[in-house]
Amino acid sequence: MALRKASAYSKRIVVPYTRTSRRKNKSFVKVVPPQKITKFSMGNEQGFYDGKMPFRLTVVTDENVQIRHNALEACRQYLNKLFEKNFAGQYFFRVVPYPHHIQRENKMLTGAGADRMQTGMQLSFGKSMGKAAILRAGGKIFFLAVQNEKAVQSARHWINQVKPKLPCRIRILAENEKAKLT
Repeated sequence: MALRKASAYSKRIVVPYTRTSRRKNKSFVKVVPPQKITKFSMGNEQGFYDGKMPFRLTVVTDENVQIRHNALEACRQYLNKLFEKNFAGQYFFRVVPYPHHIQRENKMLTGAGADRMQTGMQLSFGKSMGKAAILRAGGKIFFLAVQNEKAVQSARHWINQVKPKLPCRIRILAENEKAKLT
């Protein structure tokens, strides 16, 4: 099954839809799609909590947006692979939003003979086809903590490579915990 373009969903004004019920007449959503994001926290989590990683980067969105879980997973895999290869054990990386919103699609068939199978807008609630995280402007997407300035420069470069995978404009906010203490 091919996915629709992200622009079909990403910039829409939307109400979070998450309701499922055990009682059939209370729930329209029959199947909740499985979560594609396999891990939300990666790297050396204990080192982060012990204060060994003073340089922190936060990726935030500049606009209201829905980010699909497959886009978040693609970014997570790419960034985690690069950090594990170049700074193994010297970083902590977290995907911040959890995709709760269930996206639906009212499939319309095209081609010869398809007109007999369609119902148009009658019973048009749609079937669940994915999940998304709904973020407001300034919402956090990724959080990253590293040990040194060289890793910060590499992280900025790699995050800029991930920008095309996300459906929104992003900013990278940096802070240094060592500078705060002195």
